[in-house]
Amino acid sequence: MSEETIQLELNDAGVSPKLPTPSHPSDQIHEVPYRPVEFRDDDLPAALERCAGWLRQAQQWLGEPVDVLAVHLDYDEREGYPYYDLKLLCNEEDLAGVPVALREYARRRTA
Repeated sequence: MSEETIQLELNDAGVSPKLPTPSHPSDQIHEVPYRPVEFRDDDLPAALERCAGWLRQAQQWLGEPVDVLAVHLDYDEREGYPYYDLKLLCNEEDLAGVPVALREYARRRTA
């Protein structure tokens, strides 16, 4: 029995370069193990709206719902930092594009 591998195209952070990135400069995708996708703002509704917009884009790209393990809300009272820190703890395989690669692999095998 031969093992076939699926090649993933990943950037230096270990996520697919085609994954939509959060649009605001204060927002980011963190490193492993949980892959927090962070949205920071002094205005909580604005952070939530950006979070929802990114989640919609990521799910459309992924072709299925992103596996969000947890939602974490914290605050930062330090001077000069955004007060709210909203994080989605996401499945790292989803952010790397594994479901997309698996569908592409299955499509190529049936073609």
